[in-house]
Amino acid sequence: MTFVSNHRELPVLVLGGGPVGVTAAWALARAGVRVRVIERDPVPRTDWRASTFHPPTLELLDELGLSAQMHAEGLTVPRYQYRDRKEGLVAEFDFTLLKDETKYPHRLQLNQQHLVRMLVERLVDEPNVTLHYGIEATAIRVTEDGVAVEGHSAAGPETLHGSFLIAADGASSTARGLLGVPFEGFTYPERFLIASTTADFRALIPDIADVNYVADPEEWLFLLRTAESWRAVYPVPQGQSYEQATDAAEMQSRLQGIAPLAAGYEIGDYQIYHVHQRVAGAFVSGPCALIGDAAHINSPLGGVGLNSGIHDAVDLARRLARILLEGADEDAELATFDAVRRRVAVEYVQADTRRNTERISERDEAKRQANHAELRAVAADTDRARAWCRRASLLESVARFGIGLPPQDVRSRIEAAPASTA
Repeated sequence: MTFVSNHRELPVLVLGGGPVGVTAAWALARAGVRVRVIERDPVPRTDWRASTFHPPTLELLDELGLSAQMHAEGLTVPRYQYRDRKEGLVAEFDFTLLKDETKYPHRLQLNQQHLVRMLVERLVDEPNVTLHYGIEATAIRVTEDGVAVEGHSAAGPETLHGSFLIAADGASSTARGLLGVPFEGFTYPERFLIASTTADFRALIPDIADVNYVADPEEWLFLLRTAESWRAVYPVPQGQSYEQATDAAEMQSRLQGIAPLAAGYEIGDYQIYHVHQRVAGAFVSGPCALIGDAAHINSPLGGVGLNSGIHDAVDLARRLARILLEGADEDAELATFDAVRRRVAVEYVQADTRRNTERISERDEAKRQANHAELRAVAADTDRARAWCRRASLLESVARFGIGLPPQDVRSRIEAAPASTA
């Protein structure tokens, strides 16, 4: 695509007002680019599912002026564990091993809607940004000077024109469908249930960390703590209906199976959702780019989906700012975005979350014990444990490819770096 004379005068359109979309909008606005955010819901999104922020993501959000507030409201978690429901602790990994490589050698647990709130509070006062809530996109048209998004709102038909479209509209992305981009991969046969509780699992299972991946051939678990509550994620058996799985007695029984609590568990929010391992066939289509869940979705076991989406957002924002404000080569910038962010999605996000899910759900006893032995060996070796934490936190992928580096600075990295198989 080649820019025409008035192309640079149009704002960038961001479709989707979740954490990834508003991060992209804020990064662009701070760089001096005009932005219009288009969100289907009538108010800012309150979805709470994702809650983990890794070190390189915190560094990016620090540059955007958010990290201090996030740390004030969130929970700092340096350690996480792999456990077995019968054997207990298998291995523990400590992000403080990364203290010489990052300002933030820990995970920060903070429900994603708080990041949305913090960003929207800033965006409403930002002169470079206009927020459009309650508009559902129905068509995307490439125009002579960029792109147009057509949609419907309570007031009737709406058409918004922009120089470029960033599609951050989630796993069921309308934009991805309208653009005809395939979403390759698979869906896990079982659904996952996530439930929050005010009960303190640390008091019930004294040796657990604040984040725990718990292996079991029948019912694996993911237990993590946030500032507000503890969360439990577990598989819903195939054939069990939504009503059966979310029945109060059924959820109580599942939680009691984790740790007995005579007074019973007070259950707050809960959701059931399908889990996929999918990557878009391309992250760029003409004057449009896919980021976050619109571009790649994965198992939550690893806490990297939201993080990689934020990396997508900042990477693309830096490139668009160079294109629109500095006259950088748009084809080279967008091709680099597509190549780098898709490679990270496949080689890190997809590979690691799939491996984590298979590791804790393994049914073959010999393979289960081999998995445990490998984890113990890695955790016992400081150098291997540091490398493990570097990869799990996405520091490795950022070190390999950077975030938003100019094409000439990334080209040699792409050509020199072999596919990651760790």
